Amino acid sequence: MITVVGTGTGAPLAEEALAVLAGAGLVVGGRRHLAAAPLAGRTARIVLGPLAPALDGIARYTDAGAPDGPVVVLASGDPGFFGIVRALAERFGAGRLDVRPGVSSVATAFARVGLPWDDAVVVSAHGRDLRTAVQICRSRPKVGVLTGPGAGPAELGAALVHRGADRVLVVASALGDPERERVERVTPAEAAARDWGTAVSVVLCLDPVRALGAVRTVAGPPAGPARWALEESEFAHRDSMISKFEVRALALARIGPRLGELVWDVGAGSGSVAVECARFGAAVTAVEKTLDGCERIRANAAAHGVDVHVVHGAALTVLSDLDDPDAVFIGGGGRELPTIVAASARRARRAVVVAMASLDRVPAARDALTAAGFECDGVLLQSSRLAPLPGNVSRLAATNPVFVLWGVRPPARTEGVPQ
Repeated sequence: MITVVGTGTGAPLAEEALAVLAGAGLVVGGRRHLAAAPLAGRTARIVLGPLAPALDGIARYTDAGAPDGPVVVLASGDPGFFGIVRALAERFGAGRLDVRPGVSSVATAFARVGLPWDDAVVVSAHGRDLRTAVQICRSRPKVGVLTGPGAGPAELGAALVHRGADRVLVVASALGDPERERVERVTPAEAAARDWGTAVSVVLCLDPVRALGAVRTVAGPPAGPARWALEESEFAHRDSMISKFEVRALALARIGPRLGELVWDVGAGSGSVAVECARFGAAVTAVEKTLDGCERIRANAAAHGVDVHVVHGAALTVLSDLDDPDAVFIGGGGRELPTIVAASARRARRAVVVAMASLDRVPAARDALTAAGFECDGVLLQSSRLAPLPGNVSRLAATNPVFVLWGVRPPARTEGVPQ
């Protein structure tokens, strides 16, 4: 049996941990954990650094019959929450583990600021690309970020400042240390301007208006929307200049918006596609060349309770300043459409979807997608809606046909795509 002890965020070690350690033959943990543990001179130790050598050392010791006593692994917080329990279970089997959890740094940080966290999204940037954490912080009102070297409060703050996110960061450092613990509320710009050192435990990213949240039945991020391809009447728009719900339904299916990803809506108009993508949890940047259109997008996003970053300007002028997207929807562009498609396709990681009323522009748009290495397909979407007639009867009213073209980047051709 391998006993895994979560040390929580405090010191000294709890009585339960001390009792387990008293009979241990091999203790595995970080340097600070081992330094804080009162170990007998005969007790073997493995300092956690790279995980594979430590697991190999545990395997050799247990294969020898654990001659000097059982194995104890010390880990910060709750070792089953983004911790070592997963690696140990994969290597030795869950049935051989006796896990004694501590309180995680995320739970402690939310407790320090008096907020529930059953509706929080928790993302790890420790040893991972910060990009996913940034997109989730942009799209969700309550996020806990587990940080690491090169992915700490300064880097997160700088990324959020650049993307215009209206957030407050709570930086929790040295949690559980009565002398060094600090919990500070800062703006992203303030976080970006500081050197936070190595004591940061976790960073909370909060929308100050929506941080409390509603009573929940299921923990974690909310499920996807109960319905999508919303009626045009559910958005403010000008002179019917809005993607019809049939077009949005197909576009959303091909865009595949999801939590942790970034979607561009280029030529956003009313922002109906942008808002629907944000409702699925994606971070969204809407590009619109008219000022009244930008205000309309912001109003629609607010009405549906989602965050959409609105960029005012012509697409070919502003796209170069944006982060690389996972998927792009292009609903406008005029004569510049092929060039906009080409510019978007060079940057998109996964998919580009184009909606066109003019069939004359389809070949050039398709060529732009295939030239960028996308597998391309499309459909001419024609639909007729029920419309009332006198006498309580209905007729079919045809909507204008729209060609929806999409390109998907094949997995085997991702070399050279921005990561």
